[in-house]
Amino acid sequence: MLAALSIRDIVIIDRLEIAFGPGLSALTGETGAGKSILLDSLSLALGGRGDASLVRRGAEQGQVVAAFDLPPGHPAFEVLRAQGLDSDGELVLRRIQTADGRTRAYVNDQPASVQLLRTLGALLVEIHGQHDDRALVDPAVHRRLLDSFGGLEADVAALGGLWERRRRAEAELAAAQAEHEAAARDRDYLAHALEELDALAPQPGEEAHLADRRQVMMQSEKLAEELSEAAQSLGGSTSAVPLLSAALRRLERRAAQFPALLGPTVAGLEASLNALEDARLAVDRALAEIAFDPRELEATEERLFALRAAARKHQVPVDGLSALREQIAGRLAALELGGERVAALETAAAEAAAAYDRAATLISQKRIKAAKALDRAVMAELPALKLERARFETRIETADGQGGPEGRDRVEFWVQTNPGSHAGPILKVASGGELSRFLLALKVALAEKGSAPTLVFDEIDTAVGGAVSDAIGVRLRRLAEKVQVLTVTHAPQVAARATSHLLIRKEPVKGGDVVTRVDPLDPGRRREEIARMLAGATVTDEARAAAGRLLEGMRT
Repeated sequence: MLAALSIRDIVIIDRLEIAFGPGLSALTGETGAGKSILLDSLSLALGGRGDASLVRRGAEQGQVVAAFDLPPGHPAFEVLRAQGLDSDGELVLRRIQTADGRTRAYVNDQPASVQLLRTLGALLVEIHGQHDDRALVDPAVHRRLLDSFGGLEADVAALGGLWERRRRAEAELAAAQAEHEAAARDRDYLAHALEELDALAPQPGEEAHLADRRQVMMQSEKLAEELSEAAQSLGGSTSAVPLLSAALRRLERRAAQFPALLGPTVAGLEASLNALEDARLAVDRALAEIAFDPRELEATEERLFALRAAARKHQVPVDGLSALREQIAGRLAALELGGERVAALETAAAEAAAAYDRAATLISQKRIKAAKALDRAVMAELPALKLERARFETRIETADGQGGPEGRDRVEFWVQTNPGSHAGPILKVASGGELSRFLLALKVALAEKGSAPTLVFDEIDTAVGGAVSDAIGVRLRRLAEKVQVLTVTHAPQVAARATSHLLIRKEPVKGGDVVTRVDPLDPGRRREEIARMLAGATVTDEARAAAGRLLEGMRT
C-alpha cells in the first residue's frame, strides 16, 4: 500500500508530508483547496507526464516522493530485480520536476528511467475518476480482468507455452520447407556438378604439382642444352677426369715413400674425383627427368586448365574442389532425406497446433463461464448505485483458426444504460457518472483480483444523490477490506464511511500567497468537516447534529 507521500514545491504546495494507512481514506476540502494537485503529484511520482508548470512559482524544482509498504512477493520487486536495482524490501519512488521542463526519476534513491516508474506505478496504484478510461478502454485489459476473476492465470500461462511451441514448430517447418524447395530447384544443377567433379577427381595439392611440372617441361629445351654442356664437361672429351685419374695413380705409387707429404694430396684428389662422379650422375638424372614426350606437356596443361576452370566456375580455390565435391554430395544426400524431415516437421507442427487449439478451446469455455459469473456479480451491485435499469455484459468474440499467446478470445465490457437503448462498449455508452459507478461495481466484483494494492477514486460520487452516495461509500468501504482505497469526495455519506479522514485546505502565507495543507482529522474536527459538507459555507448546529448522526450511523 501507499505508506507516505512527500511533496515539495508543486503548484501551491510548498511542503507536505502525508502518511496513509490501510482501509478507506477520505480526502475532502473546498473546491480549489488542492485535491487535484495531490493526485497530480502522486501521478508524477508514478511516472506520469511531467510539466514545468507543476513547479511552484519562484522554485527551481519540485519533488514528489511516494513510499510503499509491500509484501515480499509483490511483482514490483521482480521488476526491480530484472533492472538490477536494490530493494531491501522497500520501494520508494522519487520524481524531480525542474522549472525548465526536465525531470529526473529515482527508485530507492537509484537513478531510473521514467518508463520504469510508469511500469512500477501500474503495479502499485490505480487512479480512477469520472473521465478515467485506463481500466476500461482496452479490451486486452478486459481479458486480463476476466482471467483474474475466473482464476485462469495459470491456464493462460500454460497456453502461452503451447503457443510458443506451436510458433517454433511452424517456423522450423517453414525453414525446412524453404530449404527443401530450394534444394529441389537446384537438384539437376547439383547432380551435374557432382558428375563433373567426380569425373575431374581433383586431389589436394595437385595444382601446385602440375604447375611446377609444366614449368619444367616448358623450359626443358634450354635446360637440356645447359645440362648437356655440364655433362660434357664432366665426362666428355674436354673432361679433366682422365687427367686427374692418371695423376692420382702416379701419386698413389709415390705415397708409400712419402706418406706424410703426399697423403693429403692423394686424399684430396680422391674426394674431388668422387664429387665429380656424383655431379655427373646428378646431371644424368636431371637430363632423364626433363626428357618428355610433347604429349605429356599437352596433357599436363589440359589437366591444369581444367582444374582452374572448375575452380572459377564454382568460385573456390583449386584446392577447395575436393571439399566442394563432398559438400555437393552431402546436399544431394540431404535432399533425399529432406522430404522425410519435412514430413516429420509437418507432423510435429500439426501436433503442436492441435495441442494449442485444445487448450485455447478449453480456456474459451472457461472464460464464457467466468463471464457469466462476473456479469451476475456486477449486476448485483448496480441497483444500489441507481443503475437498476442498466445491464452489464462481458462479450467474448472467439476467432476460429487464429489466436495468440493468450488465446483466441477478444473480451470487451458492454453496457446498456436503459431498456430499449442500444448496448455498446462501456466507454462509448456510459456517461461520466454512470461510467464511474460501473467502474466501482466492477472493482467491487473483482475485489482483490486484477487490482493494484492501492486504488484512488477521484470524485466518482459527483452528481449523484444521497442514497447513491451512501451506496458508493458502502462499496468503497467493502473494497477497502481487501486493498487500500483513497477517495477524493464531496459526499458526506462517503466521507463518513472512511476509516481515516484527511482535510485538504488552503492557508495564507507571507507575501500574500496561499499554500495547501493536509490535516488528519480527529473525531471532533471530522464531525465539523462533514457538517460543512452537509450545510455548505455556513455550518449550523443542525448540520453538526446531522453530521454526528451520520457518523454514528456508520459505526453501527
